[in-house]
Parts: sequence; structure tokens; C-alpha cells
Amino acid sequence: MLPIERRKFLTTLSLAGAATLVSGNPLLAATAPKKDKLGIALVGLGYYSTDLLAPALQMTEKCYLAGIVTGTPAKAQQWKAKYKIPDKNIYNYQNFDQIANNPDIDVVYVVLPPSMHREFVVRAANAGKHVFCEKPMAPSVADCEAMIAACQKNKVKLAIGYRCQHDPNIQAVMKVAKEQKFGKVKMITSAAGYFDARTDHWKQKKALGGGVMGDMGVYALQGARLATGEEPIRVIAQASTTRPEIYKEVEETMMFLLDFPSGARAACQTSFGINMNHLQVNYEKGWLKLEPQSSYLGNKGSMSDGTNIDFPIKNQQAKQLDEDCLALMNQTDLIAPGEEGLRDIRVVEAIYQSVRSGQSVKI
Repeated sequence: MLPIERRKFLTTLSLAGAATLVSGNPLLAATAPKKDKLGIALVGLGYYSTDLLAPALQMTEKCYLAGIVTGTPAKAQQWKAKYKIPDKNIYNYQNFDQIANNPDIDVVYVVLPPSMHREFVVRAANAGKHVFCEKPMAPSVADCEAMIAACQKNKVKLAIGYRCQHDPNIQAVMKVAKEQKFGKVKMITSAAGYFDARTDHWKQKKALGGGVMGDMGVYALQGARLATGEEPIRVIAQASTTRPEIYKEVEETMMFLLDFPSGARAACQTSFGINMNHLQVNYEKGWLKLEPQSSYLGNKGSMSDGTNIDFPIKNQQAKQLDEDCLALMNQTDLIAPGEEGLRDIRVVEAIYQSVRSGQSVKI
């Protein structure tokens, strides 16, 4: 299938919703023999799967690349040859539900445009497979709730691909808030963005879940949420676009102010037109700075007492995959379950509501 045909097919498939779903054995994951390594199937072989997840899966200890799902036969053959994937573990979007009968696949990792997350998470859950889903979790709260419900119904786990929450540097920021090392949080500045030169990408298409808020905006939002350890209660936001010929349907840049229950405030920025990646937290008795705060190569910073935040990390995605798979194997809590993705999308919906109304919105 040619790339443009695949895109049209995926869009149609996503809009078709759950009509094509079939139910697998909901107890399959719970009754499968215990393994030393879990088999992961990647759904969607775009940049993130190709350049980041697949290489990371060559470094993991608790999981391995067991299968793929793609609508492009040429990609299937390339991946088959490169990673020695057996034919029985290669699926397309039409026969995906047959994955229910494949004991090699323990986890389905959904790496598709956000508008397609709900359908494939639900289909994977119905097939009795645990699910990892890339961020943003989905375009709407309703989608997120449906994904969580499907996984609960089928007794499988759902993790969101928040790699930064597995990063010890981000965990250090969370620890400062929890222990109140410098007292209460007073003000946060959080920014995440890059200049995207592409002119025809799903991130620029509303129907596919595009817009900066759901992509880089989640990093800026998480910076504030994790630094306070609280959920925001009110937001006011403003969207803008400097390249309307490209960003015709969605925003290029978003700025939003968050209020938290403790009285802390956050000024957040995110953009597809500006390079920025930093977090600053001002407390009652000190400060913390992180720059970058959401890099693939790791994050680092410092505190007002002279403490450095610089924990080396070999590969974020490998650490995320191993920790999530270990949690599945040990039946312990996931670092970023579906409920964590839902919390972000609640705020994202309120941000868009504020943009439409021009008023602050209670969350």
C-alpha cells in the first residue's frame, strides 16, 4: 500500500470506529505462562517506531520486538529482514484482530496518530493483549475513558508512553515537590517546543489529532503538573499561528496559565514554531531549573542549594519499556497508566475551551 493510500485508509479506519472490533479471550494475558521477556508488537512504523522504539528494543532486558502492524507491505519486508521478524508476527490493519491468537505477542504498542489511538487500543484490549499507547493518549476525554474501560473489561493493563516520567532527572523534580525541600511551590515556567519545517504532516491536520497542544504541549503541561504534584483547577489560554498557510486547521503555538489548589501558578508555552525546552520552579525558599526538560537524550538542571540534577540515562525509551514490562510481569503499578493520560487530556480540553471562549475555564 502506498503511503498516501495508507494515510487515507487509516483515516477511514479510524472514523469507522469500533464497528470492526472482535473480542478475544479477556483472560489470555492473565493466564499466559510467565516469561523472562515480553514480546512487543509495534502498531505503526513511522519515525518514532523506526528511529527510537525499534532501536531501544534492541537494548531492553525485559522485552523484545516480537511483531509489527503496518499497512505498507514494503515496510513489512524491510522490518522482517532487519529484525528477523517471522511472517506469523507481521500484521496489517485489516487482520490485526488475529493477534489475539498469537502467544508471541504480549504487548501491543500503539504508535499511530492520536485520532487512531482509541480504536487500536480497544482492539488490542479485546484481543487480550496489554497495551502501551503513545502520548497524547487521545484527542478527547471520552476517548481516554473508553480506552481505560476496554482494558479494565478485558483485564489487561494500559500504559501511556510518558518516557520522561521514567527519567531519574524528572523524578528528582517530583521528589522535591513531594518532600517540600524548599517549601511550597509558588511559580512555574514550563516550555516545550521546536521549529517544525514540515508542511504536510498529521500534526497539522485536525482530523488526525494534530495541533501542538496534544504533542509538545503535553510536555509543558506535565512539567507543571509533576513539579507541583497537583492537578490544575483553572486555566486560561491563547492560541496563535505565524504560518497560516501550513497551520490552517490547528494551532502552531499555545500559551496557557494554570492555577493549582495550593495557590501555585504556572506559565506554560508550547510551539511548533519556536525552539524551547526548559522548566523553572520557584519555591518559598529556593528554586529549581531544568534545561532541557523533555529531551530524548536525557534532562539536567540545578537547584538553588547547589545540588545538580544530572542523572545519566542510556536510553529513555529502553528504560520506559523495561520498567513498564517489569510492572506487567510483577503485577505492580505502572508509572504512567491510562489514568495519567486522561488527567492531561482533561486539561487539554479545558485549554481549547478557554481559547474558544476567551475566558478562564475551571477544570
